[in-house]
Formats: sequence, C-alpha cells, structure tokens
Amino acid sequence: MPTEFPALLGAGLILLFIFYLGFLSIKIKFPNVVMYILLGIFLSDLVADSELLHFASEIGIVLLFFLLGLEFNINRLGGIARRIWPTGLLDIGLSLGVTTGIALLFQLDLFSSFLIGGLCYATSSSITAKLLDDRGRMANTETEFMLALLIFEDLAAPIIVAVLFGIHSGEDLTVVTFLLLAGKIAGLALLAILLGKTLFKRFEAFLDRIDDEDFKIALLIGIALGYGGFALYLGLSEVLGAFLAGMMLAEIGKVEKVEQTVYPVRDLLLPAFFVYFGTTIELGNGIPMAGLLLTLVVWSVLSKVLVGVLGGPMYGISKRASLRAGLSLCARGEFSVVIAGAAAGMLKVFSGIYIVAAAFTGMLLFEQASKITNKLYGKPVKKKKNLKVPR
Repeated sequence: MPTEFPALLGAGLILLFIFYLGFLSIKIKFPNVVMYILLGIFLSDLVADSELLHFASEIGIVLLFFLLGLEFNINRLGGIARRIWPTGLLDIGLSLGVTTGIALLFQLDLFSSFLIGGLCYATSSSITAKLLDDRGRMANTETEFMLALLIFEDLAAPIIVAVLFGIHSGEDLTVVTFLLLAGKIAGLALLAILLGKTLFKRFEAFLDRIDDEDFKIALLIGIALGYGGFALYLGLSEVLGAFLAGMMLAEIGKVEKVEQTVYPVRDLLLPAFFVYFGTTIELGNGIPMAGLLLTLVVWSVLSKVLVGVLGGPMYGISKRASLRAGLSLCARGEFSVVIAGAAAGMLKVFSGIYIVAAAFTGMLLFEQASKITNKLYGKPVKKKKNLKVPR
C-alpha cells in the first residue's frame, strides 16, 4: 500500500539539490541565485504547496535583511548619503519611476506598474559583489562608487517593498492611506532607532556573557523574526522589520559577534527562498506580455548605464570608469525576487521570467564592460614613471 511522501525526505533532497547547485555555481562561475530559481521551477509540481519550504524561505529572507541592516548604523548612513544621494535619486527616477511609466503605457494598473518598477529597480548586490571579487575588480576606480550605489539601493528597496505590501490588500492608494502607511514606516524606524540607542546600547557586553551558542542563536534570530513579525502585524513587510532590527543591533559596534552566529543559519535557509519563488512560477502558458518584457529588459540595461554615466562624475570618478560601472550594474536578483512576492498570477510568471533574463543579461554585460569601454574610449595608457639612472 503506497504511503505519503515524507516531508522530511523532501527537505533532505532539496538541501542536497541546493548543495549540488551551489557547488556547481562555483565551478562554472555562475550566480547560484538563478540556479536556485530554476530548481524551484523544475520542482514546482512536487513541492509547490510545501509549508515547510515556505516557512524556511520566510526565515531565510528575514535573516538576509537582518544581516544587511547590521551594516548600517546611523553614522554610516549619514556618511554614505552625503556622497551618493544625487546618484541614488537619479537611479530611483530612471530605474523605478520611468519603468513604472512604461508599464502604465502598456495599460497596466497603478499597483502592477509600481510593482514592475520596483522589480526593475535594484541591482543584485549578491551577483555584483561576487562578480567584482571573482574578476579581480575590487581595486578598480569605479568599485567604491558601485558599492555605495548598491548600499543606497539596499536602503531604498525595503521601503519600496513595504509600500508594495502595504497596498497589496487591493485598496486604492489614496492620500490618506499613503500617509498612514508612511506613518507606520516612520514609527517602526523611529522605534528601532530609539531601541538601538537605549536598550541595545550595552547589548555587546550582554552577548559576551553568553557562553552557550545555542542560546545566542535563539536570542538573535528571535530578535530578527520578532521585529519582522511586528512589521507584518502593522501591515508592513517583514523584510523592512528585519532590516530595522539589524540597524538596532548595528549600534553595538562589533557586529561580527552577531554575524558569526547568524550567518550559518541564513546560509542554510536563504536558498530555500529562491527555490520557493521558483515553485510559484508556472511557464506552461508561454511568455506573458512579451512586448513589455523585451522593453523592460532593454530599458533595465539603459537605465543603469545612464545612472553610471551621469552619476559617476557626480561622485567624482572619470567618464571611462563611470561607463564601466554602469555596464556592471545591470544584473537583477534577490531584491527583485522579494518584490515579486507581491505579484500574483500572470504577473508573477512575468516577474520570474524577467528576473532570469535580467540576471543573464547583467552578467554578460559585466563580463564585457571593460571591452566595451575600451572600444569607446580606447585602451587606457599606462603612465610611465620618470626613472633616473644614478650616475
């Protein structure tokens, strides 16, 4: 007599698949995010309704944003904002604003258009950082500018997610509802700052007194999930709450003590988020809104190139380095996946196809960025040192 397929066996097999794809991505130097999404699409008929996979994915994405928030204490946020804000606002206008307008021209409703704008906004931090490291470009002139812009997007993306999930109920976005939503976001942020400056000011000394790592894991992940859950209770996004929870703990100074405890759990569960997203994509009915998809992939590239070309000089780098930066910022990834979580039906299928296409296109342009720049500006001339032969 056949028995029901055990969820535990399914979880074990998925983890083994994740291990293999992660190992393979290192060998072929291909971002594992895309491979995990493709795995989810492949397994969609088998695990689409898995509550275990869904719950693991929720924890994984919450911990991703929690650790991201740890990188931003209040002083660092101010320092970054002073130099990158003109380029960051340009990025929002081109990548989010114009894209939303394009979707409206294709006769989508305002919520769907804004969702697509958010989908096309943020560059994938994980893909871009990995490629910079793998290709030995961390010391390049444009790298500081690129990382600063990624940080700006990391800050803006949770707010965009919060707005999207706040209006996801289907209600019309009126001035009153928008102000109420903005008030909730501001209140949640102010509470996080207040707790960071008071309750968590001596948190580092408290952590040092905890010798048992099991208790420490429970405490830190409990804080991340608790504040993320509180954001959900307020009708906001859990990723915004998790990000703010990380900001609270960023005030302790040595965040490495928190990171080394949380990283292993995040690395275990985060792939589940991308696999789960893949299971929600159904490709049986072909490519929806193919004209819009092609338009957005092209504009996604142009918008980031313009952000680099126009924003780089404002940051203080050369035109050559600015173009190379713009061509290297085109990949979309984890933030697009998070934003696509608010989509449904055909729009979710569209989002999944766009993310995979944009990731491929972005990686290809990253590889060719230096060659394209050299063709336009010529090969850089190495400065000769004026060496004098001693007599």
